[in-house]
Amino acid sequence: MSEAQATAQKVVRSLVGKVVSDKRAKTVTVLVERRVKHELYGKIVARSRKYQAHDENGEFHLGDIVEIVESRPISKTKSWVVSRLVEKAVLV
Repeated sequence: MSEAQATAQKVVRSLVGKVVSDKRAKTVTVLVERRVKHELYGKIVARSRKYQAHDENGEFHLGDIVEIVESRPISKTKSWVVSRLVEKAVLV
């Protein structure tokens, strides 16, 4: 198997979430919410988790909905990179 075939088969994890903090330099905090069925009771429950994502140019701001992809570890807490803007935050 050549190197080109190996990279073509590589699966990249991606998540979509909302930017909840953009205070740090080159970093945004993204809140990813998902809905899961409770194991015992069967009710649909909202689960959420925050990810620190790399934002090289500081172009994403509070309230934006972005897509993040997994990457190599960038720092102690960052191993995700913002790949694209899904929806711009509405100014109120």
